[in-house]
Amino acid sequence: MKLQPDQMDTLAVTGYDASWIAVNGVRHSNSLIVSALGLLMPWERSHFDQLQDSDLAQLLALKDQGIELIVLGSGKQLRFLPPTWLKSLHAHQLGVECMDTPAACRTYNILAGEGRRVAAALLLQI
Repeated sequence: MKLQPDQMDTLAVTGYDASWIAVNGVRHSNSLIVSALGLLMPWERSHFDQLQDSDLAQLLALKDQGIELIVLGSGKQLRFLPPTWLKSLHAHQLGVECMDTPAACRTYNILAGEGRRVAAALLLQI
């Protein structure tokens, strides 16, 4: 039996390391927001402790683009968003899952490959 790798019709995280994330084979040396609906943009934060209310607004704006779930990669270790942020995201009918960035990359790929309306907010923590 000949096996073929899955081909996604959307943006996929194709590699990652402590200092970069590759999306569709292109390395990025900054934190990113990437979505299954084709959004790829730098995220101005490099560390979880730098998150500000403007970052929450950026995540909330993903709802207007059709996103239903955000996978947050918090860097080298799992960190949870403040309860006020979670409440605001849920009030806007946006699900959020927090995990370390490598796990978030893998989870995003699985969900995007299933056709889910997912975005990943990935912090490198450099």
